Amino acid sequence: MRPYFLHQNLKPLMAICSSKIVNLLITTVLFCLIEPFSNAISFNFTSFTTNNNNISYENAYPASRVIQLTANQRDRQMTASLGRATYYEPMHLWDKATGNLTDFATHFTFTIDSQNRSAYGDGIAFFLAPQGSKIPDNVTKGGNLALASDGMGLNTTVNRFVAVEFDIYRNRWDPEHEHVGIDIDSMKSVANITWWSDVMGGKRNEAWIRYDPKTHNLSVSFTGFRNNTTVMQHLSAIIDLRLYLPDKVTFGFSAATGNASAIHQISSWDFSSSLENDSNTTDPTAATQPNHKKRKNRTGFAVGFGVAGAFVVMVLVGIASLYRKKYQSDEENGDAIDEAIEDEFERGTGPRKFSYKELVHATDDFNEVQKLGQGGFGGVYKGFLKDSSSYVAIKRVSSGSKQGIKEYASEVKIISRLRHRNLVQLIGWCHENKQLLLVYEFMPNGSLDSHLFNQNSLLPWELRFKIAQGLASGLLYLHEGWQQCVVHRDIKSSNVLLDSDFNAKLGDFGLARLVDHSKGSQTTVLAGTMGYLAPECHIAGKASKQSDVYSFGVVALELACGRKPIEPKAGEGKVNLVEWVWDLYGRTELLEACDTRLNGVFTVREMEQLMILGLWCAHPDENSRPSIRQAIHALNFEAPVPVLPSKMPVATYYAPPMSVTPLNQFSSNSTYSNSSRSSQFTSSSSSSATASLLLAPPV
Repeated sequence: MRPYFLHQNLKPLMAICSSKIVNLLITTVLFCLIEPFSNAISFNFTSFTTNNNNISYENAYPASRVIQLTANQRDRQMTASLGRATYYEPMHLWDKATGNLTDFATHFTFTIDSQNRSAYGDGIAFFLAPQGSKIPDNVTKGGNLALASDGMGLNTTVNRFVAVEFDIYRNRWDPEHEHVGIDIDSMKSVANITWWSDVMGGKRNEAWIRYDPKTHNLSVSFTGFRNNTTVMQHLSAIIDLRLYLPDKVTFGFSAATGNASAIHQISSWDFSSSLENDSNTTDPTAATQPNHKKRKNRTGFAVGFGVAGAFVVMVLVGIASLYRKKYQSDEENGDAIDEAIEDEFERGTGPRKFSYKELVHATDDFNEVQKLGQGGFGGVYKGFLKDSSSYVAIKRVSSGSKQGIKEYASEVKIISRLRHRNLVQLIGWCHENKQLLLVYEFMPNGSLDSHLFNQNSLLPWELRFKIAQGLASGLLYLHEGWQQCVVHRDIKSSNVLLDSDFNAKLGDFGLARLVDHSKGSQTTVLAGTMGYLAPECHIAGKASKQSDVYSFGVVALELACGRKPIEPKAGEGKVNLVEWVWDLYGRTELLEACDTRLNGVFTVREMEQLMILGLWCAHPDENSRPSIRQAIHALNFEAPVPVLPSKMPVATYYAPPMSVTPLNQFSSNSTYSNSSRSSQFTSSSSSSATASLLLAPPV
C-alpha cells in the first residue's frame, strides 16, 4: 500500500481526534511507510567552462561559457561537423528488481545560428542511450545528428536511443518543415510538430522535457518565434522506456552539420531525476526474482510499523465508535447520490462513474504539479487514465463549496446529454469520501485567453477565425440543436478551450440554464462576467439566447483585437472594447483596432467581417442582434453583415419586475495557465463552476 492511500484512510480519524499526540503517532507510522528515493541526479549548469569536469565531450568543447556542439565561425570548416556533450555519470533509468522507472525533468537553453544564411543544417538532439554510448563509427553526414551511422538512420535493429530532436534540415524521412520530433531507435520521428524557429536570426531557444514514469508520457515544451514574438509549442508521446533502453543510460546532447551548416550551442542545462525504490512492482517478471536486500528491508519495515502502530491502535480503538457512526451516515448519503445519478443516466451511454481511488491514481494523489488551476469552487487537475491511455481534466469541488446534492446530480445529468464537437465532453463523475468530482476531456492547448493575452504566445489569424467559427457552431447546438434551449450565461475567452488542433470547445456550464424553445428567455438572478454581460442582464436580470449572442460578439472582438473587454488603463475612449471598436467603425477606421501583434498578417475581408459581426452581436438592443444561426451565415460569407449606426446606440429597458432577486452571481475571470504545461478550465463563481446546469427549475 502506498503512503498516500493510507493517509487518505486516516484523514477522517485525524479530523475527529484533534489530539496532537495522536497526529504525531500517525505521522510516525507514515514516515515508517515511506521508503527513500535513491539514484537521484540533480544539477544546474548556468554556464560551461573547461574546469567543469561533470560534462564529457566528444568533438564538442566549452568556449565563451557555452558548449560548442559543432564547429563555430572561428574554425576552418563548419560543414561535416558533429559532437556530443553528456553528463559524466549514467542515469539509473529503471530498476531491474522492481521494474520501476525513474522520473526526470530537464530544462536547457540553446542556439542554432546560421549567421543569416538561408541554407543551414542539421540540428540538435537531447538523447538517452545505453551507458557508455559514443558517436557511432562511419559518420560523415549530418542527418543522423551524431546518433546513428551513415545509412543506418532508420535501422531500428541496430540503433538504441530515445531522443528529442530540433531538426532544421529536411532529409528524405523528415516532414516538410523544420520540426521538433521524438525519435525511438530511428531518425524518423514517432511524433513531430512544425517548429517555428529563427535559425537565420540566431535567437536563443528554451526547452523543457519531462518524463512521467506512471503514465510513460514524454512531454516537450519549447519556444518558437512568430512575427518576432516568442511563442510556446508542445509535443508529447507515450513511451515505455524500459522497452527500448537498458537500466543505465548515458544522457546529454548531440548535434551535427552536413553540406549545410550552423552553429549549435548549449547555453545552460538543469536536470533532475529520482528513481523510487519501493515494493510496487511494475515489471511482471520482477515479482518472482529473489532479492535478499528487499527481504531485509521488509523486515525492518515490519518492525518499525509494529512499534509505532501499537501506540496508534490504542487511540484508534477509543474513537472507533464515534467514527463508525459518522462513517455510516456519510456512506448512506453517498449511496443516495450515486443512486440518483445512475438512475438519471441512460443505460450503456453517457459518462461513467469513477472510483475515488482511480482518480487519485490518475492525478498522483492530486499532486500540485498536476494542478491546472484554482477557482472558488476548488481545483482542476490533469490526470491520466491508464485503462484508456488518455489524459483528462478532473474538477474537484472543495469541501467549502455550496454545491448541493440535487445540483451536482443535475449538472452531471444534463451536461452528459450534450454531444457536440465544439463542447467540452463530460467523461465521468465520482462521489466518494465526501468528494464531488467531474471528469472532462483534456484540452492540451488550454484556454483561448491564455493565448490572446499572453505575450509568450501568439495565435495566427487563420486559427483565430477558425476558433470563432467553432465557438459559433457550439453555441448554435446549445440554442437550437437540443430538446431544450441551453442558455450558457458565461461565454468568455477563458471558457473557450482548445484541443490539440486548436479546435474551439465551449466549457464550464456552471451558470447555464434550460429554457423552453417557445419562451426563449427567463428572468433570473444576475450572473456572468463583467465585460461579457449584455445590458439587459444588468438592467432586467434577463438571460436569453440574445444575451449569449452578446457575449459571443465580445469574444469575436477579442479574437480580432487581442485585448480584454475591459482595460482600465487603456486610455480615454478605449476602456470598453465594444465602445472603442464601435467608435472606430463610425470613423471608418475599423482596422485600427486589429491586434498589433499580428503585424498585419491577416485576411482583411475576414478581419472586417469578424469585427462588424462582433459589433452586431454586441448591439445594446437585444432585438437588433442576430440569432447565432444568422451570425454563422455572416461568418461564412453566406449573408452580408448589416450597416450599423455610426454611433453606438444606448439601450433602454423597462424596470424589472419586483420578483427579480437582486442577487449577483458574477463569475470570476481567473484562468488556468502556465508556461510549461497545458492548461484547462476557468472558474465561474465560488458556487457555480460545478453547480447545476439548472440552477432553478426550468420555466
